Amino acid sequence: MEPAAPDPEQLLEAILKSGRGRHKIYVGAAAGVGKTYRALQELRERLEAGVDAVVGYLETHGRPDTARMAEGLPVFPRKQVEYKGVVLPEMDLEGLLARRPALVLVDELAHTNAPGSKNAKRYQDVEELLQAGISVISTMNIQHLESLNDLVARLTGVRVKERVPDRVLLEADEVILVDVTPEVLQERLRAGKIYPKAKIEQALANFFTAENLAVLRELALRSVADKVEEDASVGEDSPALKERIAVAVTPSPKDALLIRRGARMAQRMRGELHVVHVRNRRLSREEERALDSHRIIAESLEGRFHRLEGRDVARALAEFAKEYGITQLVLGENSNPTWRDFFRISIIQRLIYLTHDIDIHIMDRRPEES
Repeated sequence: MEPAAPDPEQLLEAILKSGRGRHKIYVGAAAGVGKTYRALQELRERLEAGVDAVVGYLETHGRPDTARMAEGLPVFPRKQVEYKGVVLPEMDLEGLLARRPALVLVDELAHTNAPGSKNAKRYQDVEELLQAGISVISTMNIQHLESLNDLVARLTGVRVKERVPDRVLLEADEVILVDVTPEVLQERLRAGKIYPKAKIEQALANFFTAENLAVLRELALRSVADKVEEDASVGEDSPALKERIAVAVTPSPKDALLIRRGARMAQRMRGELHVVHVRNRRLSREEERALDSHRIIAESLEGRFHRLEGRDVARALAEFAKEYGITQLVLGENSNPTWRDFFRISIIQRLIYLTHDIDIHIMDRRPEES
């Protein structure tokens, strides 16, 4: 007996459900450029076109224009998470997965969820929605991008704690830059469209200076341009010609800066990122924690972390470079040389002697905070 032919509609539904949802991110240089407004505008248009769409999480921050754009839109109820006697509202990931709308708007991608939530970060919630076949429109400011963390801190004096791995932006199906000039953004701020009046002068004197906004705007433009170039060049690279960037790190927290710089190199060259530590002595607990942090940062930047053993650090790095076909090697400068260092061959000098056809970059270890 021949097995019954599958129902075409059921088959199509199964195919659609098994596919990954599409992710569209509205990116801006800073709060107030209009990311959330544009995302809400698109959600409204998609609803009018008959799409099953809901607001999964929205932060209006008391902005009247944003609140007006959200009026009448279907908003999925938030989940209330209790932590140390305080009730914190969070996006109801489990409820949305059970409801299975076709499209969800998720504001503030970089948000850290309340302790006790299923995922530590909201971008991880978004990844679960996408894996379940639910499409997502999200928003984020460019200073939250992991690889820009040190650069933003140095240029603006503000260290951002909530960060999004670069792969989230790179893997997005579409990235839309919502761009306004620093002058327009400051006008909006003075008009009370971004923060309450009590915070306006403080914001203008600190984060919202013309210099900071110009820097952030430039970073946003570059990052989105890199993403567009990356998408356009998919399939063009030959594996044999691929750049492979290795960043050698010590157990110092300052070396996180080297990893992020190496990651930016890898992005620009469309190459692989490898982060390497050679252990030649017993490490303290603090140093082990620093290496764990390096591994997490490397992996969040789509890199691989390698731990090697060896008393001869230069030789271990040279052998690693040969085995993995490394083309660019990033090292940190010794910022506190001693008299002893002047009378012995440095690791850098030995690496130049031991390696061939590799570009070696010596980078300054700048302070974590400026």
